[in-house]
Amino acid sequence: MIAASRFRGARSVAVPWPAPVSRAPIAPVFLPHFGCPRRCLFCAQEAQTGVAAKAGLPGLLGAARARLAGRAARGLPPAELAFYGGTFTALPGEALGACLEFAESARRAGLISAFRCSTRPDAVDKAVLARLSAAGCATVELGVQSFADAALAGVGRGYTGAQARAACSLVAASGMGLVVQLLPGMPGGGPGDFLADVRAALALGARALRFYPCLVLEGTALAALWRAGAYAPWDMETTLETLARGWLAAHGAGAAVLRMGVAPGEELARALLAGPWHPALGSRVLGRALLLATSELTRGLGPFQETARLALDAPAFTQGHFWGHAGELRERWAALGLRPGDVRFGPEPLLRLRLEE
Repeated sequence: MIAASRFRGARSVAVPWPAPVSRAPIAPVFLPHFGCPRRCLFCAQEAQTGVAAKAGLPGLLGAARARLAGRAARGLPPAELAFYGGTFTALPGEALGACLEFAESARRAGLISAFRCSTRPDAVDKAVLARLSAAGCATVELGVQSFADAALAGVGRGYTGAQARAACSLVAASGMGLVVQLLPGMPGGGPGDFLADVRAALALGARALRFYPCLVLEGTALAALWRAGAYAPWDMETTLETLARGWLAAHGAGAAVLRMGVAPGEELARALLAGPWHPALGSRVLGRALLLATSELTRGLGPFQETARLALDAPAFTQGHFWGHAGELRERWAALGLRPGDVRFGPEPLLRLRLEE
């Protein structure tokens, strides 16, 4: 909410600006394609995680235990174990049992504080959620990708938007935290569809979101469509502006955006054919979110003369991305009436725009 005030011939409007999310350290266990009933059009989890699908579960869990024990030996606090990739709740019974037993034993030993898992909307029900909760699961991340039926069908997800909504409601009602993963730019989905997906996820109780812009990776069915000219990924500017609006919607609802974009890696670099990937994607999105929010603040000031001077107070933690990657936003800030000398960074978690006439 924008707050406004007038003082000594000046006008001021402000909006709260959230500090970066402080989270417990994550100890990931990547299970690429484990439990997945199909391979979706865009999917190349080996390239995204750097873990081969042929890797055996005992070896993956053994390596995770060694990493956790190493943390404890160095005096580090317990981490949060995270089962990422694949469809965790669709693992065969023995494999799922082994993972839950591993998590429970690690929690009893003080190696982890809790665990989280990622899965598909059509692979959760009350029974499996109760089992997860009893084993110490704190958060369930649903790879929804979109709530739009046409987009889901187009990439072969195998469930409907109604099923995705029902799954979100089940997780939210379970007492565990709900995180929704979205895939902006998937075939058949435009910026408006993504923003509708963000609103839907927030309305369904998501405490946090992840935005993974759709990329064209070698070895996927999407790569064949791209080569045939039947699919074009979003360009970078569309991606940055749209994700910034999605981030602002999440912020307005009190939800965090945990990640924007796929993490860099050698496998990803080799597989990437096209799409809006950048190592500083999240930072670039946040810079645009600041710009959009400040533009909205100017409207809150009401009419003012061209000779009036604008000044902006921003939180110190925004300084690293305020002007954009390599200063890419400086001209847009100038067009708004703000240059470096007009911006002051301080400790207050507010974005405050002042008009001095």
